[in-house]
Amino acid sequence: MTHLTVQQLSQLRTLLTQQQADIQHRLKNNEHYGLQESMRDSTGELSEIDNHPADAATELYNRSMDISLLERDEHELDNIDAALSAMDEGTYGLCLTCGNPIPIERLSAIPSTRYCREHNPGQNAPFTRPVEEEFLSPPFGRTSLDERDGQNGFDGEDAWQIVESWGNSDSPAMAEGSNIDSYNDMEIEADETEGFVEPWENFIATDIEGNHVTVVKGRSYRHYMESGEGDYLLDPLGKKDRE
Repeated sequence: MTHLTVQQLSQLRTLLTQQQADIQHRLKNNEHYGLQESMRDSTGELSEIDNHPADAATELYNRSMDISLLERDEHELDNIDAALSAMDEGTYGLCLTCGNPIPIERLSAIPSTRYCREHNPGQNAPFTRPVEEEFLSPPFGRTSLDERDGQNGFDGEDAWQIVESWGNSDSPAMAEGSNIDSYNDMEIEADETEGFVEPWENFIATDIEGNHVTVVKGRSYRHYMESGEGDYLLDPLGKKDRE
């Protein structure tokens, strides 16, 4: 049972119907923010592929903004319809979450609200999300397969690493890792091994039959030993050399 008086309900219903009429009138007069015609027709261009991409980008930005405005108005119309239906059912003025009465001061300011201040959903959150976000979280979106068990194939992250290896406009301050000394070390997982699994596989050599193991004491070998990962059993002479 609502806590509002008959007079208060009448005043709030008048506010809701006025807001509803204003939004519907605005949408009708501006042709739903100009979205009832195609982008090509609205710009007067023969083609959306312009010689000046910046011009098309500006029009696309304005159209995206119009879509957001239309979405906001349609969402508000849905709230008004829900509030008017609640009045007819006798549940208007009660919070949908906790069931407590919504103060008249709040209803006078936002007559379409169905929640008290404590349980009000985020007003700044978009009602729908851009489809591009499907590719942003997790990193590389649906093309990243690292999160799958047993996956070690080529995926979107690997494709990006190949492109990124040719350079980008980032500075060391924007690199994924810390203590970056070179632009060549800025790529995602720049220290990731290629062509082998264990570090020692990069400097261990055998004959064609897999026998006669030898150690190639190059840069990879020295880095392996200096990092404290070295197993001198692989190369007993390596220990003598270091001593």
